[in-house]
Amino acid sequence: MEALVLLGVAIFFGIVGAVYWFTSYEDGGTMMLVGTCLLGLLPGSYYLWWHRRMGDRPEDKPDGTLEEGAGEIATFPGSSIWPFVLGMGAFMLVLAFAFGIWFAFPAVGLILTALIGVTAESRRGGHV
Repeated sequence: MEALVLLGVAIFFGIVGAVYWFTSYEDGGTMMLVGTCLLGLLPGSYYLWWHRRMGDRPEDKPDGTLEEGAGEIATFPGSSIWPFVLGMGAFMLVLAFAFGIWFAFPAVGLILTALIGVTAESRRGGHV
């Protein structure tokens, strides 16, 4: 279902983008509509590929039951500092555009530290 909705969005904005370009010849709006078309096309085609590979999910079947959808739930870390560290690194990286390239060096350090930390945490079942 998600694939059809997203591909429908892509088709709609593709048609609107083509009509917009042929009627206005304006580059900025056309590129924004092309980007919107791609925002529907890329995940929609991935979901369609995944559906064809795996088949119907229990929630997509008209006669599906709750028992079919039950299964093992993986381990998720309850509370982790690494998303906050990653967000602060990304924020500092954006601030580097305003305050200078020197601000990007600690930002990259924070981002790498967060990526290594979250990888180590997920491999150890939520404990570092």
